[in-house]
Amino acid sequence: MSNLIRLDQHPLADANWRSRCRKELNHNGVLVLHKFLKPKVLQTIIDDGNALHPLAYRADSRHNVYLLEPDDAYNDDHPRNREIPSTKSCITHDQLPADSPLRQLHNDTLFKSFLCDVLGEANLYSFADPYSSITFHYAAEGQELGWHFDNASFAITFLVQKPRAGGEFQFVRDLRNSETGMTDYDGVGAVLDDRHPVDTLNIEEGDLVLFRGRDFLHRVTPTRGDVTRMIAVLAYNTRPGVALTESARMTFYGKL
Repeated sequence: MSNLIRLDQHPLADANWRSRCRKELNHNGVLVLHKFLKPKVLQTIIDDGNALHPLAYRADSRHNVYLLEPDDAYNDDHPRNREIPSTKSCITHDQLPADSPLRQLHNDTLFKSFLCDVLGEANLYSFADPYSSITFHYAAEGQELGWHFDNASFAITFLVQKPRAGGEFQFVRDLRNSETGMTDYDGVGAVLDDRHPVDTLNIEEGDLVLFRGRDFLHRVTPTRGDVTRMIAVLAYNTRPGVALTESARMTFYGKL
């Protein structure tokens, strides 16, 4: 692990440091560990990502912020049903080089122990399908990830390559509580109409981000310029043997 991570800044095994990370994530809903990866490791991941980009599957979609089927109780313009565009291209786990640092990191016992401690999970498991555990996501000029709430309780990502402009991760708190069922349609509508203040996350290449997006409305603004935004997503389940459905695999990856 010392060959991948700047352990001088991020002592994964230290209980006090883990505790501070956990408190920050629980309080803010987001934790950014700046310059998590060593520069040479980051450069290897950037090079891999750029080499794989021509093989990426592009998906253009329209969805509501809840990522659910429309609710007939509301009209099409209501915040519950309003459609948002998203466009991205994706490389899946099976396409990564066998010696990818991301594979080593994803499977590392100390790294997973750190994640479990900070996220409050007993165990974390890789996906049972060959595609979903590690994915590269690309956003070239004009591509964006529209406003939405996540279905998963947490997300783990690295910003691999930052675009010249745009590609900003923005979020808004307190518009939903998935435990109580509360949802603030007026607030969501104000965000969609650009009438609500938003927070922008300050992240740079090589930063590790832990984010609880189930109750945070969030998006990535359109990329501007000739440098593609790239992120790596490390995905886990809290129980073994879980795979994406065939329908989801076709939607996200275009293959079975």
